[in-house]
Amino acid sequence: MKNLAKLSGTNIPMKNGAEIPALGFGTLFQNIDDTVRATRTALEIGFRQFDCAERYRNEAAVGEAFQEVLRRGGVKREEIFIGTKLWNNNHRPERVKPAFEASLRALRVDYVDLYLIHTPFAFQPGVEQDPQDERGEVIYDHGVTLLDTWGALEQLVEEGKCGAIGLADINLEQLREVDGLARIRPAVVQVESHPYLPQWELLEFCKQSGIVFIAFAPLGHSFEPKLLDDPIIKNVAGREGISPAQVCIAWGVQRGTVILTTSTKVNHLRESFEASFLSESAINEISAIQTRYRFNRVVETGVPGFIPRGS
Repeated sequence: MKNLAKLSGTNIPMKNGAEIPALGFGTLFQNIDDTVRATRTALEIGFRQFDCAERYRNEAAVGEAFQEVLRRGGVKREEIFIGTKLWNNNHRPERVKPAFEASLRALRVDYVDLYLIHTPFAFQPGVEQDPQDERGEVIYDHGVTLLDTWGALEQLVEEGKCGAIGLADINLEQLREVDGLARIRPAVVQVESHPYLPQWELLEFCKQSGIVFIAFAPLGHSFEPKLLDDPIIKNVAGREGISPAQVCIAWGVQRGTVILTTSTKVNHLRESFEASFLSESAINEISAIQTRYRFNRVVETGVPGFIPRGS
């Protein structure tokens, strides 16, 4: 029987005293018009956490949608949790603040609630997001460390320009290093996570350290293996009276993570926002799934990209 208690009111406390909504909306869209429409629709449906990035090249479109809804009234800026991310070509400390301020201008906001280092990989500094040599291989910047970049983010917090800082697409070893040496410790980690990639060890470290764990790709991906077609997921969905997507969203939130979903389709956005709590037995069934698969290899190279199976 379906549990009618909705997840949409769930917030997770952060180290800085703020709270982050457990249901977030990801703004990775290639089409600018889609970005504006989907972001506006997500706000209208009730999403209050938005994940952005300079890498997405659409922060201005997201900002346009924010301003359109804010002008209408009914939603205030302080009710929206906005996060964005520093891209790899701006890891040099002197490039961090200009990149951050460019994101603020594009998003048309005076501050952001969260600023993340998009990946732990530094690329050659410059205007190119993906600098490549004559062989088409990424040119990395070995003259800057992750801790160097982190120090520049700490300054942004101290200047009152962002509420919290964190890391994305990082492994446990890298997180431990930053967390152990930082003056302002990471408040958030954002990584791929779903029932096929639960990242239990990383999640446990985050819980012990008071770090909020944000999961992207919580529904897997359209490539094989299709998480939403998993027999256990489908069985739980039928028994609980909800969709497979809602099952994965609920599993993520109920194990203590923040979930990022995205879609240009209104019915899918509404479906995600209306996800309900699962029974404890259902959570345990999903947690026992043995399939392990990573859909995005960004943690290996710093270059985002979902991976068709077999590649």
